Amino acid sequence: MLESVDLSLVAWSRAQFALTAMYHWIFVPLTLGLSFLVAFFETIYVKTGREEWKRIAKFWMTLFGINFAIGVATGIILEFEFGTNWSNYSWMVGDIFGAPLAAEGIFAFFIEATFFAVMFFGWERVSKTFHLFSTWMVAVGSSLSALWILVANAWMQYPVGMTFNPALARFEMENFWEVLFSPAAISHFTHTTSSAFVLSALFVLTVSSWFLLRGRHVDKAKKSIIVASVFGVISSGYVIFSGDESAYTAARVQPMKLAAMEGLFTGENGAGLVVMGILDPSKQPGDDKDPFFLEIKVPGLLSLLANRETGSFVPGVDDLIYGNAQHGIMGVTERMARGREAVVHLAAYKDALAKGDVAGQQLALAAFEPVRGYLGYGHLQKPEDAVPPLGLVFYSFHVMVALGSLFPLIFLAFLVLTAKDRIEGARWLHYIGLSGVFLAFVAGQAGWIVAEVGRQPWAIQDLLPVGVAVTNIARANVQVTFFMFLILFTALLLAEIRIMCTQIAKGPEED
Repeated sequence: MLESVDLSLVAWSRAQFALTAMYHWIFVPLTLGLSFLVAFFETIYVKTGREEWKRIAKFWMTLFGINFAIGVATGIILEFEFGTNWSNYSWMVGDIFGAPLAAEGIFAFFIEATFFAVMFFGWERVSKTFHLFSTWMVAVGSSLSALWILVANAWMQYPVGMTFNPALARFEMENFWEVLFSPAAISHFTHTTSSAFVLSALFVLTVSSWFLLRGRHVDKAKKSIIVASVFGVISSGYVIFSGDESAYTAARVQPMKLAAMEGLFTGENGAGLVVMGILDPSKQPGDDKDPFFLEIKVPGLLSLLANRETGSFVPGVDDLIYGNAQHGIMGVTERMARGREAVVHLAAYKDALAKGDVAGQQLALAAFEPVRGYLGYGHLQKPEDAVPPLGLVFYSFHVMVALGSLFPLIFLAFLVLTAKDRIEGARWLHYIGLSGVFLAFVAGQAGWIVAEVGRQPWAIQDLLPVGVAVTNIARANVQVTFFMFLILFTALLLAEIRIMCTQIAKGPEED
């Protein structure tokens, strides 16, 4: 029960995992997108036979390799934390969560490890065709790796394809395909990978803009801009489409997260989408205060996003906490009551099991089954605990959307001016391009905050609160390792930036 857990330990454990995940997510999106851009550049080289495309491909491949190596180091630490800091979580859902991670090792890592060396060291040792095939396999392997990680993460947001084993108090996989093809998994994978493609395309624009401003490698910079801009425009369109699907899925399976994203406290028909707003931080669930100091809304758009109908009802935070009988919404208050029944019946079942009391087991199980789905709510202390940090989720969501709307315009500007051969004189656009990748990193981190902070207080949505999932170790251990990781990751990031800058300063090989 949460009453017996040191809440500051939970907070430090969450902070450490967030620190590791956010540092890891600095490196991952660049790896995902840059692998495909390198494959595009090399494909053009093989098709045209022109050596400048080979030099372009090798230059971006070098930057990809630096980023890939440092990203792996942060990812390994992340997986160890499931065992050290979240051992209860690993015990309760390891049967399900471990399967996608194992699939990542078997399929994705195998492909990457096999073809990575050929891609880097095989230029003059294998045929052009086989080298190109190896480059594409590294790109495919990187995306496969992301697929399995995101399937595992999506299952935490929308747990399906499993059953609960009351004897072991574990969730066990029942249908792998249901886990793999759940709506949350599909929207999670498509939205995350397409946003990674946008970030990598902006990275190419940033570096190319720097070359144009310095008057160096102008021809290669312009060629890189053309390919990256086309990739960025296409990926941006997919980001918008998959983002819409993600919001629609959240409305179905995580309505509290959607309410937090929009700062919606009171549900309404024809709910408007907040384009811009300033929240009143003193606003609390259940009070009569206006949640906004200032807001600009598009009427009906949130209802359209959530239900595909402009006049439909979208529940707010108050409806989800306290219930709304008119719209058939059971509140957290009632869910907690049923959850506490489930906890009591489960304890009675395990007690009867230990005593070998078959009749007692059957009686306890019969009482447990109707309330089994509310088990996680039995560990909450008060209904308001089911609300995520609303301000953080709201502002992160709107920063992500605003920047995501800006990026296609940047790509189009670069594409049009380069196609008209006017890009060299457009220094104003070069300065915008210089900031592109940094804005993309901000958007990516904001997206992760929406996804992960937005599902709090749950480690597994509706089933397992983070307070139950945490390892019961001394808080000081987590504090010490938090600062160790902070120093280590910062050092790795600074090392990456320095090595990257050195390679960028060298530039592509001259003709």
